Amino acid sequence: MSIIDKIKYRYQTANIVEQIIYINIAVFAAVFLTNTFGFLFNSQVNFFVEWFAMPSNFNDFLSKPWTILSYGFLHTGFIHILFNLILLYYIGNIFIQYFTPKQFITFYLLGTFFGGLVYLLSYNYFPAFVEDKSRSVLLGASAGISAIFVGIATYMPNYQLKLRFIGYVKLWHLAAIFVALDVIQIPVDNAGGHLAHLGGALFGFLYVSQASNKKIDAWSKIFSIFQTKKKPMRTVYKSDQKTAKKKVSTNKNQQEIDAILDKISKSGYDALSKAEKDFLFKQGK
Repeated sequence: MSIIDKIKYRYQTANIVEQIIYINIAVFAAVFLTNTFGFLFNSQVNFFVEWFAMPSNFNDFLSKPWTILSYGFLHTGFIHILFNLILLYYIGNIFIQYFTPKQFITFYLLGTFFGGLVYLLSYNYFPAFVEDKSRSVLLGASAGISAIFVGIATYMPNYQLKLRFIGYVKLWHLAAIFVALDVIQIPVDNAGGHLAHLGGALFGFLYVSQASNKKIDAWSKIFSIFQTKKKPMRTVYKSDQKTAKKKVSTNKNQQEIDAILDKISKSGYDALSKAEKDFLFKQGK
C-alpha cells in the first residue's frame, strides 16, 4: 500500500472531527507549498491567502463571498493551527458523543459563518477599525471551534474534565474562561480574530439555548422550535371500567356454558332448545 493509499484509508476510516483536522492540515501544507513557489518565482502574493482569507473591507468581500466559510480552514502560522487543532480534537470528540457528525459540521460551518459576519460588521461599523479596514484579513478555525465549544458547554454545562495539576473542572467554567479571554484581548492584539471567536461562541450558545428541548436538528432553520402535539392520555378509570365489563361478560358466558353442558350430560344434546344450541355454537367459534 502506497503512502497516498494509506492517507486515503486513514481519512476514510477517521471520524468527522479527525477528517476536519486532516483538511485543515492539508490546506496548511498547501499554503506553505505556495509560499515556496512564490519565493522561487519572486512573487509576494500567496494564492491561498489572497483568495480564501476573508477581507474586512465590505467591497472586497462582495468580490469574494466564499471567504466567509473558506477562512475557517486557513492557517498561516504553526502555533496558530497547532492550538486550534488540539482544542478541536478534544472538544470535537466530546461533541460527537452526544450529537451526530452532521450536527458537528453544522456547528463548525455556521460558527465560522457567524464569526465572519461579526468580524465584517465590526470592521465596517466601529471607528477603532477605520485605519485597518483596508488591509486586515481573517483566517483560522477558531470561530467554528468556539461554536462547538460553547454549544456543547451550553448543552451539558456540568460535564467535567480532568486537567493535570488542577483536577476536575466543569465544561461551562472552561467555556466562560475561553470567552472572557477573547473579550479582554480585543484591545490588545488581533481584535478581528477575537471578535470572530465571540461571533462563533454566540451562535453556539443561542442555537443550543433556542433549540427545542436542546435536541438539535442539524439542517433545520436557525433557532426554529418544533413542538409535537401530545396525544391525549387514557385514564386508568376508563381502562379499568372496560376490563371489568369484559370480565363480567366472560363470567356470565361461562356460567351459561356450564349450565348447558350439565343439561347435555343429563338429558342429551337433543334436549337443548334452539336458543341454547345457537349460543353453544357461537361460543365454539
